[in-house]
Amino acid sequence: MAWIWLFLAGLLEIGWAVGLKLSEGFTRLWPSVWTIAAMAASLGLLGLALKTLPVGTAYAIWTGIGAVGTAAFGMLVLGEPATAARIGGIALIAAGIATLKAAG
Repeated sequence: MAWIWLFLAGLLEIGWAVGLKLSEGFTRLWPSVWTIAAMAASLGLLGLALKTLPVGTAYAIWTGIGAVGTAAFGMLVLGEPATAARIGGIALIAAGIATLKAAG
């Protein structure tokens, strides 16, 4: 169950990172509310996962999911550049996530 909590926490990290952009510096009410709620939920789920997973592994995977997902969202939805270097970097982060997961 801890891996599920961690995955959901990572998805919520994507949500709050994108929310930071959409809130325009917390000047827009509803994106700001969503961002703060996603932050709290993400940290809460990470805390649940940390009850059984090693902190280094869980934190690295949590931030990795957030980084990969946010970068992909930026390229696919927000029109950010999808250069070979960015895609290569994302692939390296994803490989690191998979390696940490396999290591347990």
